[in-house]
Amino acid sequence: MRILYVEEHSESCELLALWLGVSGYEVVAVNTFSDGLRLAKCETFDAYVLSSYFEDGTGPDLCGEIRSFDSKTPIIFYSALTREHDLAAAMSAGAQAYLIKPDDLESIEPTLKRLIIAGRAKSTAT
Repeated sequence: MRILYVEEHSESCELLALWLGVSGYEVVAVNTFSDGLRLAKCETFDAYVLSSYFEDGTGPDLCGEIRSFDSKTPIIFYSALTREHDLAAAMSAGAQAYLIKPDDLESIEPTLKRLIIAGRAKSTAT
């Protein structure tokens, strides 16, 4: 399964790529809003994992942009921001889950798996 991870911190990208790689995921990591949007438009992914802020934009804005051309691929936020406002912005932009960095690291893989399987089941049912 192929994941696009958009996160401004390279260390976080490396950690998540290693963590998910053990479970067989291929993680394509980029550090900017514009690179994330470009890849989401021109390549196929099984899920997106987004941070909340980048040097050139916000996670909710990127989520909304992705949703404008891809309404089915699961989007998960993995962010250090814990305010209710941040969670609400992500979910209203089209995310299916919001996990807190670093506490929810162990929840990312099962959350991805659940959402990807649910999305595939929904696609075959229609």
